[in-house]
Amino acid sequence: MIPDRIIEAGTLSTDGARASVEVRIPWYRALPGSCIDDAVLTVDGVPAPADSVRWEMNGRTYALPELVDRTDEWWFPLDSAVLSGDLPVVPGAEHEVTVELKLYIPYIVTDHGVLRIEERDTKTMEAKQ
Repeated sequence: MIPDRIIEAGTLSTDGARASVEVRIPWYRALPGSCIDDAVLTVDGVPAPADSVRWEMNGRTYALPELVDRTDEWWFPLDSAVLSGDLPVVPGAEHEVTVELKLYIPYIVTDHGVLRIEERDTKTMEAKQ
């Protein structure tokens, strides 16, 4: 719904082996963590290995499978979450960053079940250390 605002501009950071970026919810209402079905972080065309992807919100960090039961953690439209993964990124260089999100919208039910949206954003930004 709001894909061009998923990635917060200028937030790509790295320690050389792991990259992270701040992301905003592409929806107009808060969603519980259990509604985050998938998140993919790609830098310069290389996706982070799925088992290395971490999601941080409200000061807590989760592997994506851990979010399935998180009905007590909410992602609010005014708050950024941090998506990270094992990706070697050169600090000080420009990189193309893509974030793909798959979210369930639990209060909208269609003929096919609960609404699931798939959104993507790509931005070019300099990596900070």
